Amino acid sequence: MEVVWAVGQVGAVWLAVVLGLIVLPSALGISLGISEAYMWVLVKTLEWATIRLQKGAKKPQPQVPRTPTANGIIERDETPMEKEIALLHRADFEFSHIFYFCRKGFEAIVEDEVTQRFSSEELLSWNLLTRTNVNFHYISLRLTVVWVIGVVVRYCFLLPLRFSLAAIGITSMIVGTTVVGQLPNGSVKNYLSEVVHLTCSRILVRALSGTIHYHNKENRPQKGGICVANHTSPIDAIILTNDGCYAMVGQVHGGLMGIIQRATVKACPHVWFERSEMKDRHLVTKRLREHVADKSKLPILIFPEGTCINNTSVMMFKKGSFEIGGTIYPVAIKYDPQFGDAFWNSSKYNIVSYLLRIMTSWAIVCNVWYLPPMVRKEDEDAVQFANRVRSAIARQGGLTELPWDGGLKRAKVKDTFKEEQQKNYSKMLVRNGSVG
Repeated sequence: MEVVWAVGQVGAVWLAVVLGLIVLPSALGISLGISEAYMWVLVKTLEWATIRLQKGAKKPQPQVPRTPTANGIIERDETPMEKEIALLHRADFEFSHIFYFCRKGFEAIVEDEVTQRFSSEELLSWNLLTRTNVNFHYISLRLTVVWVIGVVVRYCFLLPLRFSLAAIGITSMIVGTTVVGQLPNGSVKNYLSEVVHLTCSRILVRALSGTIHYHNKENRPQKGGICVANHTSPIDAIILTNDGCYAMVGQVHGGLMGIIQRATVKACPHVWFERSEMKDRHLVTKRLREHVADKSKLPILIFPEGTCINNTSVMMFKKGSFEIGGTIYPVAIKYDPQFGDAFWNSSKYNIVSYLLRIMTSWAIVCNVWYLPPMVRKEDEDAVQFANRVRSAIARQGGLTELPWDGGLKRAKVKDTFKEEQQKNYSKMLVRNGSVG
């Protein structure tokens, strides 16, 4: 009995500290300076670790076989292919000319610019979380001790704390939206719904030790509009709802996610689709247009890439979001990987493993830029409009712009695209006198 009583007392004290020092300030939108102090200590520790690594790297180290990294396996010539072919065929045709295409083929197989966007980016220096350099070696006892202390802090203190905050935030979301959902439709219900969503999102951001910098807030999405953003992680939605409310769009799920969806849709006009409905593009477009036409409803939040990209690039935006009409509010999100890798490689980690990695990282630090609203021009189609919005997001976030479909993460390249590339190659050869 004494053990049970002692555990109960410890739990009560823990809950009181969490509620008093974190949850309540989060709900009120204020900061007690704890997060700022934690980030200051963290930055100083990582700076010290970087200096130790640099000093250790200057010392003679035993020779070990060099293993290629995930990025930068081959050194590419940045000259456009068309110019290379023109230079190649100044002289008469030789059999060795075919090796140019062989080399290009091997480069694409070994390291293409698409699949490497679906793996975590490699850091310049170790962040005391994982070995981001495959040639990393033992440096010093002090650095090892600091790493061990970090493991203890992350798993024995931060993980229980973050799990508690996440449980409080999710429970508050379910209970709060269920209660608000019983109220009649009107301004009071809309106001209380926004309060519940903002409050719970702030708690969930604290559960990630999130430090978010919002820029150009005068461009924040307005009601009756569509907010589109690049997609790195499932927590993108939490990052954005921490600063404003949105109507989510997505497929109906089961389990805990399904409970949250059913509760939130009672208080807020989220747009959830059944699996069979998601396949009907016309039905999806119709419901979204009806939502956008009502200027009293929250802006829709959409991630047009359709899958998570590794925080270095922006891939093709699917045109569906840009056929709806209305005003588009672009948002660029860029995470700082030094403190934790926010990218979700869904092909490698399930959602539970991913959340465990997130909650045992140092923190989630990111910048969010609200870009000026954009509307579709009369002389451009949905694809051109999508590309223009994507380019704006890529420039602002310092991301590489790629024309590839993120669906290549799980699907093969379409035959029509292969044929198009073959036609382009044949045109280059003919134009440069290699054929005919």
